[in-house]
Amino acid sequence: EVQFEESGGGLVQAGGSLRLSCAASGVTDDEYAVGWFRQAPGKEPEGVACLRTKDNRTFYAPSVEGRFTISNDNAKNTVYLQMNSLKPEDTAVYYCAAQDLTLWILGPASRSDFRFWGQGTQVTVSS
Repeated sequence: EVQFEESGGGLVQAGGSLRLSCAASGVTDDEYAVGWFRQAPGKEPEGVACLRTKDNRTFYAPSVEGRFTISNDNAKNTVYLQMNSLKPEDTAVYYCAAQDLTLWILGPASRSDFRFWGQGTQVTVSS
């Protein structure tokens, strides 16, 4: 059974930083990528970043590249999303997710594009 435990969301001013954590279990297929998608109120989900677990190769949506960094601590089975230079448009619920790397959507997506996801953590960026 795949499970995710997300943490680290909160309220931050524009220009600030937050780090999200995702403790993942049950993702055994090394062709899977673990990462994050987000969904703002009234908007469709957006794939943000992912990391292929077998080699830690990372991928980012254009909207966050250069500001967000995804990383992995294999010993803790935890994936992190370091978010810097946050903007009000980054406000959303962030969901940890897993999917075959070849099927990961970075950009506008739907929830059904992701095989597994967690309950989400709220990130709010004030202007």
